[in-house]
Amino acid sequence: MIRSSDLRFDLLSALVERWHPETHTFHFPCGECTVTLEDVAVQLGLPIDGSPVTGVSSFIDPAAVCYQLLGESPEDGDKYFSGIKFTWLKAKICGLSATATEGELMYAAQVSYSWGSAILATLYRELCRATEPQVKDIGGCLILLQSWALYRMPFLARVSHQPYLYPLPLRWTTRPGIGKSSDVPIYRLRIEQHAWEGFIWMPYRRPEITNAVPSSALVDSHIWCTNTPIINFNVVEWYHGDRVLRQFGCIQPIPDLPC
Repeated sequence: MIRSSDLRFDLLSALVERWHPETHTFHFPCGECTVTLEDVAVQLGLPIDGSPVTGVSSFIDPAAVCYQLLGESPEDGDKYFSGIKFTWLKAKICGLSATATEGELMYAAQVSYSWGSAILATLYRELCRATEPQVKDIGGCLILLQSWALYRMPFLARVSHQPYLYPLPLRWTTRPGIGKSSDVPIYRLRIEQHAWEGFIWMPYRRPEITNAVPSSALVDSHIWCTNTPIINFNVVEWYHGDRVLRQFGCIQPIPDLPC
């Protein structure tokens, strides 16, 4: 349901500048905040509770399973499914992996898994990697990251009349989109000048958004502000819900030192 969206890489770079790997949070003038399990569930409608996305592939003929699930299969001897819908889904939407190997075909067949936490774990890992000086790129579900920023800091979008659609990132894929892209210094300046008063801690409480979000996206709200490891196969990152309690309508005490 999520169409391809133009990514504002200058905006994403400005966000990376404020990412702290030790806490998995952004540090803005208004305080600490981050992409949470609530954001994944409400924005994308993906489950955040269930079995961890991990295990060992037991497929004997992955090409046959690929054809059964997706209607296409790789060429003989082709290790990468770079031309099929599955790779597009993972790389463009979920950001679970940059390429799809035979072993990763397990993504397409598993059910009742915590896909939302898997996507969030990969996004955290990529944000941490992007803070390293020598790194020039970033992976993960960047559509989620960009949409998160625009819902909480609408002054970055410069467009206020877009309709609220579901999944929520669709608001930024309809024309005229989020407006003309700016460069990193401009986004940096806007965050400095407007985040203190303009950051929206709980954007999904607004009636026009709650009316668009299905109730199924809220069923696991009791775990939104938990502390727990989140997993996507070999990617394991810590989720610090206690550091961003204002995003859940709670009073924020001084958090403990990060693990």
